[in-house]
Amino acid sequence: MSFQNLLVEIEGAIGVVTINRPDKLNALNRRTLEELSSLLSDLQADENIKGILLTGSGEKAFVAGADLKEIKDLNGESAIRFARFGQELFDRIENFPKPVIALVNGFALGGGCELAMACHIRIASENARFGQPEINLGIIPGYGGTQRLARLIGKGRALEILLTGDMIDARRALEIGLVNRVVPAEKLMDQGKALLGKIIDKGAIAVQSIFQAVNQGLNQTLDQGLHLEAFLFGRVCATKDKDEGISAFFEKRKPQFKGH
Repeated sequence: MSFQNLLVEIEGAIGVVTINRPDKLNALNRRTLEELSSLLSDLQADENIKGILLTGSGEKAFVAGADLKEIKDLNGESAIRFARFGQELFDRIENFPKPVIALVNGFALGGGCELAMACHIRIASENARFGQPEINLGIIPGYGGTQRLARLIGKGRALEILLTGDMIDARRALEIGLVNRVVPAEKLMDQGKALLGKIIDKGAIAVQSIFQAVNQGLNQTLDQGLHLEAFLFGRVCATKDKDEGISAFFEKRKPQFKGH
């Protein structure tokens, strides 16, 4: 796998993906998004890859936003196409069947914050900064920022960030639930690998079912979500992984899940 704006390293069952435009603070241009889309297809099809760590190159930025040179010339219709392309890609990440953890190593602004929010879990270094500064440019987020931010941290807090364009630091992001953990910069990758390793050690069918239950359930009523959970519970209970997990528990050994 060779890309212009992405670095990809395979470490056992983990794919480490780095947005690699350090001279642009890893800003997301069309080519980067297209490469990320192609890579997701490759990693989903590769049965040896069980999870993904996503980060940015350099020490300053995870992703400092979308490429403003591309936004500058948008009109009403082209802007809608621009937004929908990014939204569809980030939806793929949110609903990806394998766990995706964002390792936020610096600025996560605009499209970068939106990309991090699309990932299943976010770990931030102590020097990370988050924000949706689009309003300072007379525009609004276009890659899902108005929707995911409110769902993650609540309407009032989301509106304050969206309407002021102010950045928040990693500790504040942890306080309001935007990130799961904050760690020293030098421990970010190790923490990500440890957490992802713990998740991919579980049964893949159960992991995928949890993604489906949570993601779909958030857009349904509680009653609908409970029905979905019951259906998925029934599905996983019909798998060999369930038999293996229960047997391993009673036999006091580590389960050997096979994903079926």
